[in-house]
This record gives sequence, C-alpha cells and structure tokens, in this order.
Amino acid sequence: MKNETPRRIHGFTLIELLVVLVILGLLAGLVGPQVMKYLGGANTKTAKLQIEDFSTALDAFRLDMGRYPSTNEGLEALVAQPPGATRWNGPYLRKNLIPKDPWGNNYQYRSPGQHSGGGFDLYSLGADNAEGGDGENQDIVSWL
Repeated sequence: MKNETPRRIHGFTLIELLVVLVILGLLAGLVGPQVMKYLGGANTKTAKLQIEDFSTALDAFRLDMGRYPSTNEGLEALVAQPPGATRWNGPYLRKNLIPKDPWGNNYQYRSPGQHSGGGFDLYSLGADNAEGGDGENQDIVSWL
C-alpha cells in the first residue's frame, strides 16, 4: 500500500462566514436607505415630467379649440374628441392614453384653474394620494 496522507479539505470557517455576513449587513444598512431615497426622488421627477407633457398637450388643445378642456371633459379630451368639438385635431398624447402618476393614481385636473390665472391646474397628490405632505407624499403641481 502506498503511504497516503489524508487530504485536507479547504474551506471557510464558521467565523469567517459570520464576519462576511456582518460586513454585508452593515453595507446594506448604510447603502439601502440611500438607494431608497434615490428611487423615491425618481418618482417625483417622473411626475413633474409627465405634468410638463400634459401641459404641452393641453396647450396644443387650446391652440386648436380656443380653450382648455373643461373640468368635466378632463384629460380625456386629449385622447378622445369631446362632444361638439368641431376643431379638435387630436389625439394630443403620443400613446392615446392618459397615464397615471408614478404611484398609480389619477392626475387631478381643473379648468379654469385657481392657481394659474384662469388656465388650468394639473397636479398629482403624491404617494399618499392626499393633499399636502412632505417628501414622496408632497403634491406635484403645474403652477410652480
């Protein structure tokens, strides 16, 4: 028989694995909140961009019709011809649908507007879908 020495199996000890898990936990605890804050800010920026797109479409509607859609006609007037609108030249939105805000809620529209000198008010109520709030719950409005 050959003189065989037992082969030593190489691997990680339990302490080494625990140290790595603690380091990963600390990194997740430090980096995670920053990532969530960044992602939350992205929703607010998306809502602002969508409101700008709506505003452009509403201005095009006004050029054709001589007025903004009424509150009753709402944003639907940008994709479907309102009754009796003979000069309507839409649809005024690219995808022919009214997008929801980044939190899945409808945008609020009012015309004539209370904040825009008689034009229109267009806004999202934020993540909480209620007036006011801070951070992600703040209202995103067209008149500022």
